[in-house]
Amino acid sequence: MFALWGTSFATASEQPQKSAKRTDSSRGEFSGSFQVPRGDLAKAEALANQLAALSPRVDRNEAKLLADCAYATVSQLRRQYGMFGTPIFNNFLIYHGLKKRGYCYQWSEDLMIALDALRLSSLDLRWGESNPGNWRENNCLVVTAKEQPFRSGIMLDCWRHLGQLYFGPVASSWEPYVENSAFARDVRHIAAARNVSEHNHRVAFHSRTDASGKTRD
Repeated sequence: MFALWGTSFATASEQPQKSAKRTDSSRGEFSGSFQVPRGDLAKAEALANQLAALSPRVDRNEAKLLADCAYATVSQLRRQYGMFGTPIFNNFLIYHGLKKRGYCYQWSEDLMIALDALRLSSLDLRWGESNPGNWRENNCLVVTAKEQPFRSGIMLDCWRHLGQLYFGPVASSWEPYVENSAFARDVRHIAAARNVSEHNHRVAFHSRTDASGKTRD
């Protein structure tokens, strides 16, 4: 029965739509296109608008590229993770070994790795966390204009909304988020080594693992 929970079917609104692509091999930039679900096209455009508004120096094409990649990636992860019920219930399934991934930090890890591959020059990706070190901890990504303060950015949160991407000013969040640049470096180091953690961690429904394999809860 549990195997059925890992299976998902694309609805009409989730059917992929082609998006823009950018190629510049001389700058080492990402080359490819993203399949944004039809139902997310307007949301992706709204996210791109918010990102472009962060600073006059933000490249509008990069803002759109990041937004399209984020929605395409989250759609793919939603199917891979097989989200079911509530976020806490999914943590319960992972904790008991019935699912492999889907903790909040894993959503943020996988999304960060996908967005990092874009090699954007006018936007920075930062790791945000609220209530660090206790059972209420949540992790997200925060996108800022290049070299601008963390609190000026736009948060990207997937876990709390069961795999539906939420975005908005991090400064307006009902929970205070702080930056954890050390953990962001850990994620990038693991990704560069092609060794992203896939194992489960026996903690109370919510944990995070750093590059050394030590569990933080």
